[in-house]
Parts: sequence; C-alpha cells; structure tokens
Amino acid sequence: MKKIVINTDFIKLDALLKYSGMVLTGGEAKLLIQDGEVLVNGEVCTMRGKKIRSGDIISCSGSEIEVSNEA
Repeated sequence: MKKIVINTDFIKLDALLKYSGMVLTGGEAKLLIQDGEVLVNGEVCTMRGKKIRSGDIISCSGSEIEVSNEA
C-alpha cells in the first residue's frame, strides 16, 4: 500500500487520484469514479468531490493508497 501525504484537512477524490499518480488526467479520474471502479474505505464511491481525509484508504485498478497528514 502506498502512502500519500496531504498538507490540508482533506482532498477531493478526483484530485487525489490525479495527485497520487493513479490516473494521468482529471477526465480519467472522472470516468473511473462514475463507473464505480474506485473504493473509499472498502465501499464503492461515485462522488468525484468526496472529501478524503487522513486515514482513508482508496482502492482503484488493483492499487491501494492510504492518505495521511504526516510524512
């Protein structure tokens, strides 16, 4: 599992996918989320603007990332 550090209280799901390198473009993130291919803490999430906070785990295309506020 890859750890992604953010310096804010939250990051939106589509922005996180792009920031983490799971997708190359915002459009690609939008499609994956709309198609139900992204899991947030083990549950399908279809909201692009979902606020992702420290401790959340995101799964997509066989990859997993954990969001943290600490390096």
